[in-house]
Amino acid sequence: MHLVGSFQLEIMNYLLTRQVFVVVSLISIFASKETGHAKQPNILIVIADDLNKDSVGIYGNKDVRTPNIDHLAGQGIRFNLAFTSTAMCAPTRQQMYTGLYPVRSGAYPNHSKVKPGTKSLVHYLKGLGYRVGLSGKRHFGPPKSFPFEQISNQVDEKAIREFVARDKSQPFCLLVTSNSPHVPWSSGDSSTYDPAKLSIPPYLVDTKEMRQSLTRYYAEITDLDREVGECMRILKDTGQEGNTAMIFTTEQGAQYPGCKWTCYENGLNVGFIMRWPKVVKGGAITNAMIHYVDVVPTLVEMAGGKPLEGLDGKSFLSVLQGKTNHHNTATYGVHTQMNAIASPPTGYAVRSIRVGNWKYIMNLNYKVPFSNALTNNDKENYWGSWLIEAKTNPKAAQLVKRYLNRQAEELYDLAKDPYELNNLADHEEHRDLKQSLKLQLKKWMESQGDKGQATELAAKRSKKRK
Repeated sequence: MHLVGSFQLEIMNYLLTRQVFVVVSLISIFASKETGHAKQPNILIVIADDLNKDSVGIYGNKDVRTPNIDHLAGQGIRFNLAFTSTAMCAPTRQQMYTGLYPVRSGAYPNHSKVKPGTKSLVHYLKGLGYRVGLSGKRHFGPPKSFPFEQISNQVDEKAIREFVARDKSQPFCLLVTSNSPHVPWSSGDSSTYDPAKLSIPPYLVDTKEMRQSLTRYYAEITDLDREVGECMRILKDTGQEGNTAMIFTTEQGAQYPGCKWTCYENGLNVGFIMRWPKVVKGGAITNAMIHYVDVVPTLVEMAGGKPLEGLDGKSFLSVLQGKTNHHNTATYGVHTQMNAIASPPTGYAVRSIRVGNWKYIMNLNYKVPFSNALTNNDKENYWGSWLIEAKTNPKAAQLVKRYLNRQAEELYDLAKDPYELNNLADHEEHRDLKQSLKLQLKKWMESQGDKGQATELAAKRSKKRK
């Protein structure tokens, strides 16, 4: 009887083990069907610092050299319509990390932080078994909302390699946050760019000083590209390339007029590239409209997590899988000049909306001339050359006026006017369209608790952080 009982116990244990194996296998199969990948992918995100989308080779710039970024795009998917809602560092990064728009999270002025108790991708991915690290620039707060494992304060190849290779049994998410190409554009070799041979885009004034500044800016972009290449090589060397979703994004526009610190396309329309072997088709290009607030819900779904409630963003995993070429129908912009360097005393609140190829902008404090660090402290020495050129050059005068003295409303047909140089707001034939966009923008502002100029002035009381 004892032998029989023992035999029966072994049979029961065997059957129970098989049942557990089958259940686990089914869960894995269903998870792979949902994400298109059999296991949780590692995630590596490289974030530039003040980089125009059109300053990258794969996005059409024929002067700058970005071979690694271009190669990454050839292996993954390139988004033409990816957006941040604020062209300033701290608000941009915190919306990407939280899935919340800036006013709602509280991080809408520059050097600001989110409301206490706000969760970030660190919490969500750690809850799914990830180790979550950061190498480089922070620009967020409070610390409890962003409890990254800080592996280095600057982009550091050794620290990145050690983090990636440390524990292959546990998935990782690593953010590599470069300081390039933020001013003062001191890294890289500017002598490799001939200022006389550069093409000057229509939104910039062509002066000697402008061309010289572009050589330094482009040199630092090429140095950023080197960092991207290092990350790609580390993934390959450590055997993690095949199961790592790698993202490169430009953050926001460069410190040029009409780019950073604005709601123009050169400030808000960012570059976004993602390689994910066996899921994303190499060389794919999409016009699906995505937003930085969509990043957190997308990463959570990729990692096998349930949809998160209470966020502004939504997952674009189906776009990555090639199931659709559509996502958002509108994107919104917020600019808060209060608390920024050299702000007018009453700030300079700007709000915008883009639907399809139409862009509407409200300048809520338009009677006051715009001012910032660029206009008041031109360390790069090109803004002064714009002002001199504007005295005799009508095109230069138009660009200077566009930046300093804006109308209450702006309306652009981006299909015909991608650089937003021809304001159609006063054209009678577009009155109904303008009104429709304005109402949609105000409805969104209400949903965010955004009171416009009153919200701008409230930023004066917020605590600044470095």
